Amino acid sequence: MIPSSQYVAVQQAAKQVLSEISDFISPTSTERSIATFATERLAQLRFLQTWYYACPALVLLGSRSCLSISGRDYKPDTEPVGEINLVTVDLSPCKESFWGDCARSFVVENGRVVCTPVDVEFQRGITFVKELHLQVRSFVTPQTTFGDLYEFANQQITSGGFENLDFLGNVGHSIAKTLDDREFVEEGNRRALGTVPGFTFEPHIRKIDSRWGFKHENIYYFNDAGNPTEL
Repeated sequence: MIPSSQYVAVQQAAKQVLSEISDFISPTSTERSIATFATERLAQLRFLQTWYYACPALVLLGSRSCLSISGRDYKPDTEPVGEINLVTVDLSPCKESFWGDCARSFVVENGRVVCTPVDVEFQRGITFVKELHLQVRSFVTPQTTFGDLYEFANQQITSGGFENLDFLGNVGHSIAKTLDDREFVEEGNRRALGTVPGFTFEPHIRKIDSRWGFKHENIYYFNDAGNPTEL
């Protein structure tokens, strides 16, 4: 249902900025400097607003990568990236009532972002969170409820030896016009996914007893054939 040109444009801007961040991150980068870079780049692309409180870019790294916090309470830290780290960047730009929402985790080894980590723990986390998205795309239909998706995703997370870090326990939400109108991918929600314009899937997970929290977020909608499609 979702693809209007406005939705496409704002989500493409978020993805473009995330791709640029991988080259920006250095050992001296901090949550604050990365969030500032992302916000300024979105503004340069003419997306000056955010739908997520006053938090267009929520960045977590290092000792805070497992932290789950609302954008309402988030304040970027000044811990440097250093030589080895995990950096998660979650962007929430909007233009008028059209939302973008996209997050990626970046692995840093030897002071730079790498696509293929050497560290096994990094490999497992990045691979697992991407596989979750593939599993969800195979599972959902327009009739699947938000609660069904919650149960399926958390079953996959647990069976894989990971845990859900989200402070509310959910793994996504509907794309709406206001914050209060969101439907959450949470236990017991009987609203069907196909009744909303689109929805996010954004698991924030870590391997049991690990220090690293991984996140990967996309917006999905159902095309005319009823197949889940990434925006």
